[in-house]
Amino acid sequence: MGQVISITPEIDKTSRVPVYQQLFTYMKKQIESGVISENDRLPSIRQLAAYLLISKNTVEMVYQQLLAEGYIHSKPRSGLFVLPVERLPVPGHTAVAGAPPTREAQAPDKCTEAWIDFEYGDVELAHFPVKQWKRCLMDALDDLTNDVYGYGDRQGHAGLRTEIASYLYQSRGVLCGPEQIFLSAGTQQSISLLCQLLPLSPQVAMEEPGYHGVRVVLANHGREVMPIPLEHDGVSVDLLQASKARTIYVTPSHQFPIGTVMSVQKRVQLLQWAANNDGYILEDDYDSEFRYQGQPIPALKAMDTGDRVIYLGTFSKSFLPGARLSYFLLPQSLAHSFRTVMQAYSGSVSPTLQVAVYHFMEKGYFEGHVRKMRRLYQLRHKTLIRAIQEHLGNRVDIIGQKSGIHLLLNVYNRSSAELIELAARQGVKVYTPKIHWMDPEACPDSYILLGFASLSEEMIREGILRLGASWFPAQG
Repeated sequence: MGQVISITPEIDKTSRVPVYQQLFTYMKKQIESGVISENDRLPSIRQLAAYLLISKNTVEMVYQQLLAEGYIHSKPRSGLFVLPVERLPVPGHTAVAGAPPTREAQAPDKCTEAWIDFEYGDVELAHFPVKQWKRCLMDALDDLTNDVYGYGDRQGHAGLRTEIASYLYQSRGVLCGPEQIFLSAGTQQSISLLCQLLPLSPQVAMEEPGYHGVRVVLANHGREVMPIPLEHDGVSVDLLQASKARTIYVTPSHQFPIGTVMSVQKRVQLLQWAANNDGYILEDDYDSEFRYQGQPIPALKAMDTGDRVIYLGTFSKSFLPGARLSYFLLPQSLAHSFRTVMQAYSGSVSPTLQVAVYHFMEKGYFEGHVRKMRRLYQLRHKTLIRAIQEHLGNRVDIIGQKSGIHLLLNVYNRSSAELIELAARQGVKVYTPKIHWMDPEACPDSYILLGFASLSEEMIREGILRLGASWFPAQG
C-alpha cells in the first residue's frame, strides 16, 4: 500500500483563480503525470488544510471533485487513494488526432466515439435561437448610448429589470417593481453582494444537503453555515427554530440536489419564523421553469406578505450559462438602502449584454424559447426515466424526478466510486453528489447524480444502456 504523499503546490491567494481551482488543477496534473502514483494515499483534509494554510472546506471540495471525476477512491477507515490514471478519461478531453484509442476509451463491443456526459448544469445549445439572439445583439450595438457603451446603471438596465419583473409576475406569481431588482453575474455573486451589503446574520442556515457553491461563498464571507436537515416536505423548521440563524438559504420549488418540493404548510411556517425572528429567507428559484408533473408551483416570494424573502433568479438554465446573468429581488424595506451602498460598486454584467437580453425578452423571444426548452427537456426527462426503468429496473431508486434538469439514482448496495469507475470504462461520465453535503460522509455512498439537459434522447438511451451493462453485467 502506498505511503502518505507530500503535496506542495504554489498557492497564490492574490490570484483571480480560486484557491480551490488552483489546488484541483495541480493535483489532477500530478496524478496524470504519475508524480502522484497509483495507490498513493492522500493526506487527510485536516492535514493538508493545515499544511497549506487554507480552509478545510477548500480541500474537501478538491477531494470531492477528484472523487467525482474518478482520479481517487475512498477505502472505509483507511483514507483516499489514487486510482490508475489510464483507466479514466481526462475531463472534457477528446482523443488527439492520430493517437490510438486506449482500451478504456471504448465499450467492450464497439468504439465510443464520444463520451456521454451526464454532468449537471450543461444545457441544450443546439436549439438556441441564434438568429434572433444575433438580431438582438445588433439592435443593442446600434443603441449609441451610455446604456450600451458606458458603465451602465449599477443596479442593472431599467428596461431589462422591468421585463424581469413582468416575467416573474406571469410565471412565478411574484408581484414586484423593477426598483427592487438588481442584476449580477451569477447566483454566487448575488450571494457575495448580499453578504457584503446587507445586515445578514453571522449564522446562516442552509438545507442539508444544499448547493455547495453557495455554501462556499457564505463561508468565504465569514458566515457560519448551519446545516438544517431535510424532512420529506422540506427543511426542518423545528431545528431551524432551535438554531442561532436569522437567515436561511433554501430551494423550495425544487430542492437541490434531492428534488423535494416544500409543502405549503412548511412554507407558511418558514415565513412565520422569519417574521418572528426579524430574519430573512434567501429563496433560490434556480430552475423553476422546468416542471414536468402537476401544476406549476408558485414561488415562496409570492406568499411573502411580511416582506421577508430575498428572491434569487438566474438565466443560466433558461437562457445561456455563458451570459453570466442572474438577478435578485429585495424586499422594499431593503431595496433603497441597498441601492445607496451599491453606488460604490460598478456593475458586473456587460451593459451591452443587458440591452441585448432586454430586446430578447421585450420581443417575446425569451418566453418562446423557455416554452420550447420546457417541451424538449420534458421529452428527455421521460426518455431518461423509461431508460432507467428498462435497463436498471428495480436495482435502483429514482429520487427527485418531478422537475428540473437532473435527478439522483440510489443504486442499491453499491459504492459511487465503483459505479463512476465502471461507467467510465464504458465511455459514460456520472457523478457523486457528495460535495453538496456539508459532511460528505453523510451522503449515501450509493447516490449518483445525473444531469440530462444537454444530451439527446439517443445519447440518454445509449448512456443508460451502457450503465446497465457495466453496473449489472451478469443480469443484462
